[in-house]
Amino acid sequence: MSTLNQDNHDTRRQADQYHVPVLLQEAVEGLAIVPNGTYVDCTFGGGGHSRAILSKLGPKGRLIAFDQDADAAANLPNDQRLLFIPHNFRHLLRFLRLHNIIGVQGVLADLGVSSHQFDEAERGFSFRYDAPLDMRMDRRSGQTAADVLNTYSSEKLQQVLSEYGEVTNARTLAQAIAQRRQVSPFGTINDLLQVLTPLSKGNPNRYYAQVFQALRMEVNEETAVLKEMLAQLPQVLAPGGRAVVITFHSLEDRIVKQFFRDGPGQKEEDVIYGTRKSSPFELINKKAIEPTKEEIARNSRARSARLRIAALK
Repeated sequence: MSTLNQDNHDTRRQADQYHVPVLLQEAVEGLAIVPNGTYVDCTFGGGGHSRAILSKLGPKGRLIAFDQDADAAANLPNDQRLLFIPHNFRHLLRFLRLHNIIGVQGVLADLGVSSHQFDEAERGFSFRYDAPLDMRMDRRSGQTAADVLNTYSSEKLQQVLSEYGEVTNARTLAQAIAQRRQVSPFGTINDLLQVLTPLSKGNPNRYYAQVFQALRMEVNEETAVLKEMLAQLPQVLAPGGRAVVITFHSLEDRIVKQFFRDGPGQKEEDVIYGTRKSSPFELINKKAIEPTKEEIARNSRARSARLRIAALK
């Protein structure tokens, strides 16, 4: 085996351990890849989707991959057709313009958290370990989960827990957090679990997961980032170009569904008064594509995944 092939093989093995891509075949097929096209992977992660895209591109094809998590760079294959941009995909249009890339044939965004991020204890994404309450995907800047718990009002905490985590006792929990931090500020996951455990109902792991999801989404501004990325698609895609988005939260799926259906800038009053503008997108799948039972059996984290595809008219 040549050195180049060995390097790519080792990188692939490392990436497979980093993250198992969800809805891989469905997402890549949804891009309708042409060999000489230019494509964007907004969330490189372990590179599973990116490598599948590269395998369908010819020598003149090009892939631009974004990832704000510095750990993802270790998974990059040695491929001259790949341009890696170590930033949040909310800056999609800005960096494409910076590299003189206009009118791409497809954009893929997998909004899930990588297995690596869950499994690295010090990142603070999982309640399975005691670690600092961080949860930032980009550790270079921004507030941490501890900052959220220690500074948000109980009313704002309730909103975050209810909207992003669908926590049924969000008000009670928010008040308990506000009371606890008066005694001692939150710093570690165990600090938080001490508050969560007495308030959990039913399956405690499910309850913990809902709270941790809410905090993660708030820390990383995930819904705001998604909306910003979607709003840029009409300027990023070439006519006929495909947008493929994989979500793992009902709120995110609803945002994508409404954006593809209505287009950017649609206001409620436009619908009420019958002045709704037609969407610049054509829906490729009217119903969200879900993982098969076989995929869920192989990867339980795929259970909540939903895939939507649209093409720019």
